[in-house]
Amino acid sequence: MPEYDYLIVGSGLFGCVFAYEATRRGKKCLLIDKRNHSGGNIYCDNVEGINVHRYGAHIFHTNDKAVWDFVNSFVEFNRYTNSPVAEYQGKRYNLPFNMNTFYQLWGVKTPQEAKDKLTNEISLFKVKTPANLEQQALSLVGRDIYEKLIRGYTEKQWGRPATELPAFIIKRLPLRFTYDNNYFNDKYQGIPIGGYNKLTEGLLEGIEVRLNSDYFADRSKWDKIAENIVFTGHIDQYYDYRFGQLEYRSLRFEHELLDMENYQGNAVVNYTGREIPYTRIIEHKHFEFGKQEKTVVTREFPDEWTRGKEAYYPINDERNNTIFEKYRALSKQEEKVIFGGRLATYQYYDMHQIVASALKAAKIEFSANHTDYHK
Repeated sequence: MPEYDYLIVGSGLFGCVFAYEATRRGKKCLLIDKRNHSGGNIYCDNVEGINVHRYGAHIFHTNDKAVWDFVNSFVEFNRYTNSPVAEYQGKRYNLPFNMNTFYQLWGVKTPQEAKDKLTNEISLFKVKTPANLEQQALSLVGRDIYEKLIRGYTEKQWGRPATELPAFIIKRLPLRFTYDNNYFNDKYQGIPIGGYNKLTEGLLEGIEVRLNSDYFADRSKWDKIAENIVFTGHIDQYYDYRFGQLEYRSLRFEHELLDMENYQGNAVVNYTGREIPYTRIIEHKHFEFGKQEKTVVTREFPDEWTRGKEAYYPINDERNNTIFEKYRALSKQEEKVIFGGRLATYQYYDMHQIVASALKAAKIEFSANHTDYHK
């Protein structure tokens, strides 16, 4: 008889939430992770009393009150509001695109003036069917916003010219005709007081976790140890890449401890110029309104992904999506394996979406009229 009801491969949010839900229903779970810490990409290092987001900025936001109440049952969230700033050639602009941005760009003060300016900008680039990202962006916001706030950042993010990127990457560009720098429209937004580790540690309380444990290093052993598997890793790797390898973009981070109280006055400053190699600088203390004597900043560099690097952004073009659908069809045939999370579903999800999907997976798995999760 297997020792555990569920082996959960990967200790990111999906794995942690599913493990919690299974355990509270009396199931015995073992959670393994190849890293030396749990929590996946929301893991935080404590440096000089500052919770440093090791794998990039994570800001929780949602309109789903049930999800918000769920995460707040483990740790109280603060009132942090994401209001990033963009820098281009030494000048700074508010994000998202709102009346503050339009005033900084053109000196316009009223919504009608801003709309008239945008209409004029867009009229120069009317394209019925944009052939690439550049044409799409120009048809949505015109040359000025595109050149100063979109082009360089996007080309750095994806590692290729905007004229070679598909138009679907920018389906729309939200424009606000109010003086509002709140990046997200969601009703609920914040950061866990004390960092994200408090959330994942709360979810995993009383659950057995084995770190530095690579599922693929001894797959036959792990497959025998539990009745069921929850897999949150790369779905193409699970199937030995039989249909080919799925592609991603990666990130590289440079963290720096500075002997000053306040480096940039904001948690997030984007650098939109192509000549600057990083896309943004994060100053972590501002996520929790820190007053520490020192500060930690992180420069975020987009990076080509190869096996062994962290996979952050799936490249959901036609080729990759076709490959993924073949793997997804295989996964539907599994009777004792649940696939969840970004890597297993080849989708970029925000944190609230991961939590919601894990809660849904658990609800289906443990429902009285349970049918296979994938079918």
